[in-house]
Amino acid sequence: MCRINKNVILALLTLTSSAFLLFQLYYYKHYLSAKNGAGLSKSKGSRIGFDGTQWEGWFRIAENMGFQCLKIESKDPRLDGIDSLSGTEIPLHYICRLASHAIHLVVFHERSGNYLWHGHLRLKGHIDRKFVPFRKLSFGRYAGAFDRPELQQVTIDGLEVLIPKEPVHFLEEIPHSRFIECRYKEARAFFQQYLDDNTVEAMTFRKSAKELLQLAAKTLKKLGVRFWLSSGTCLGWYRQCNIIPYSKDVDLGIFIQDYKSDIISAFQDAGLPLKHKFGKVEDSLELSFQGKDDVKLDIFFFYEETDYMWNGGTQAKTGKKFKYLFPKFTLCWTEFVDMKVHVPCETIEYIEANYGKTWKIPVKTWDWKRSPPNVQPNGIWPISEWDEVIQLY
Repeated sequence: MCRINKNVILALLTLTSSAFLLFQLYYYKHYLSAKNGAGLSKSKGSRIGFDGTQWEGWFRIAENMGFQCLKIESKDPRLDGIDSLSGTEIPLHYICRLASHAIHLVVFHERSGNYLWHGHLRLKGHIDRKFVPFRKLSFGRYAGAFDRPELQQVTIDGLEVLIPKEPVHFLEEIPHSRFIECRYKEARAFFQQYLDDNTVEAMTFRKSAKELLQLAAKTLKKLGVRFWLSSGTCLGWYRQCNIIPYSKDVDLGIFIQDYKSDIISAFQDAGLPLKHKFGKVEDSLELSFQGKDDVKLDIFFFYEETDYMWNGGTQAKTGKKFKYLFPKFTLCWTEFVDMKVHVPCETIEYIEANYGKTWKIPVKTWDWKRSPPNVQPNGIWPISEWDEVIQLY
């Protein structure tokens, strides 16, 4: 196997580190400031992003070293909701090879939820599929989202490079980093057919629901508990990239194995009193907390069986139990109301289980005991257990 001069590799890594920092600084200055109120340039030929000449300069340096380089660009998903800017392309991946070796530069972009995102390495028709063994690359099979790492400068063989301050944490994120973009095009089509509710009441609810979701996310993160958008909150994200204004609550899902005994006290300490507690850890646990402006937070705990997953429901007056069945799913990241949050990767299967094939049609009247197509009776709680499994506050 051919050997590459170590200094060539380190020099290119140094350039990569510099390019990463320059890109982030540029995007922070131009994109985030624009999003927070500054005007976006709409002049012909303008670009939102890193100066193209900087990347071309990086390209030329690598090529002058003897590398063959491949550049992957795509439209900026952050601008997909803005019709006049949705075609803007940004750099996603650079792959440079020399003999049997390759360097993969992944461009991480700042997102509004204070996290970093990289795009999918999607090969276009003209790209040589044998340029490198693409399937063996650690990044690019899917788009990915990462916590924003604190960087530290280290010296390797006399060259200064930047690495994450907690490299183990960064590496552990890779296999769980898959990111799903909100379906902006479909959301626009939805609002063309069903006009958005922009009444004062709807806007007030969305604001309160967003604040409640942010507080819940902060609380669960402190506990180290994974959660995802569930029920109507998940439907709102997938169908219209927003909170459904008539839903009146925020719905989250948590795997029962991630339950922690101090979850209730943590929410109470955050200013969210317990509204009800149904079920128990072993069976059909459900928690509800009261937020401000009568917006409540419902947390459903999911149990795994051999062929499916389920969460439970309890009717307080009768003690009847219900079970909601879902096909097995894994978790992906997305961005919702300026936050990085989890959603089921198998989103359409999850939503259709809960709302059926007609989920695209808004339904304002909903009976949690009868309306979901995945609900089924699950017995009744013994009266002797009601004090434990039916707690109302």
